[in-house]
Amino acid sequence: MAELTRLRSASKLSRAEVAERIGITDSTLWRYETGMTRPKPGDVAILLDVYRVHGPEREELIEMAKHARKRGWWHRHRQALKPGFDSYIGLEAAASVVRTFQTIVVPGILQTEAYARGVIEQLAITSAPDLVDEKVLVRMSRQELITRAEAPLHVVAVLDEAALRREVGGPAVMEEQRRHLVDLAERSNVTIRIVPFSRGAHAGMDGQFNLLEFPEQADPDVVYLEQAGSGLVPEDPEEVRRYTLMFGSLLGKALEPDESILFMRGLLRDGQ
Repeated sequence: MAELTRLRSASKLSRAEVAERIGITDSTLWRYETGMTRPKPGDVAILLDVYRVHGPEREELIEMAKHARKRGWWHRHRQALKPGFDSYIGLEAAASVVRTFQTIVVPGILQTEAYARGVIEQLAITSAPDLVDEKVLVRMSRQELITRAEAPLHVVAVLDEAALRREVGGPAVMEEQRRHLVDLAERSNVTIRIVPFSRGAHAGMDGQFNLLEFPEQADPDVVYLEQAGSGLVPEDPEEVRRYTLMFGSLLGKALEPDESILFMRGLLRDGQ
């Protein structure tokens, strides 16, 4: 909740000072302020006592906390998701911009259903078929953020050429996926940049990552690092800065948007 950050700043108290007063950790308060953890209305009330907020503003903020704790659509699928990924979906749904870098796979939010199934089946070789179906459903549902009529999510994706060339699901599936990327790249809220092999080594060779930006300027950016068995959201703002600089470096290596579309078209069977 951005308002919690504003109120703390107005009170001239550090995060550590507030955390000590109410008996929580500094990192817990940071999660409240960034929206990574939704505080209970009672926790908000305690914070408002510290910030000496009373009257209508207090009632409004506590009411906001009640609504914020309502479960998103993805909560019912949490058993099928890797630990931490349900939190990422919530952050993604609240974001205005997602900047993603991928080395060997098309970003989930840009995948076709057939491509998504091919990836998920290989990554979840021990999962029951119904869990694979559920994971595919979640991935497809996330894509509604891009096509929604009101304030669609803006996606800036930088892809290593390997993500376009690694065959997933067979030639027909890859052809469909590449065409889908070309179609998406022509949307005003989707930018796809390709880093071709010819550009050599680059800052993203350590692996994939996502950076999320939120509508409220007071809400800090968040970085999400996906791992084989879980997802990680580093709490150190310096980590966010580091990955932001990495993303900027990758943009410098990547083809321009129009060049990237031409590059992807060149990989289609008929070049069209």
